Amino acid sequence: MKTFKLISMQLADEDALVDIEMEDGLIINKEDDKGTWLVEVFTNHKYIPYFQDACDNDKEVIVQVVITKRENDPAAFLTKVCCIKKLQNNASILLTGKLTKPKSDYPEKLLEYLLDKGYKGDELLSEFKDKIITRPKILQPKKV
Repeated sequence: MKTFKLISMQLADEDALVDIEMEDGLIINKEDDKGTWLVEVFTNHKYIPYFQDACDNDKEVIVQVVITKRENDPAAFLTKVCCIKKLQNNASILLTGKLTKPKSDYPEKLLEYLLDKGYKGDELLSEFKDKIITRPKILQPKKV
């Protein structure tokens, strides 16, 4: 098994991504023959309903996470909620799942976003080079 630091998490909610504000988190590659990963996030109680519905109804949840360093590409996982523990100040959410292929990759989304913003020519190239490194969130996340 290999364990990695979870840097950020977003939950896919219909056509938008919901930023999950984290206190801490980790992700474990179980390195089993099924390709199973475990994701644990420590977050605010206000995010429990997002995961509780999936847990109660045995629904799959798509999460997008960044592992180890903010500059890394986000990875999408198809998960199920295993456990929700309400702690005094936070909640611990444990998910199990498999790595999935994203519908489209970050560079394509970034380029589309910059074109929609009206960038052209050298200005487009400059913005693309900057943002491909800094990796700002290009989808407008829902605020909770």
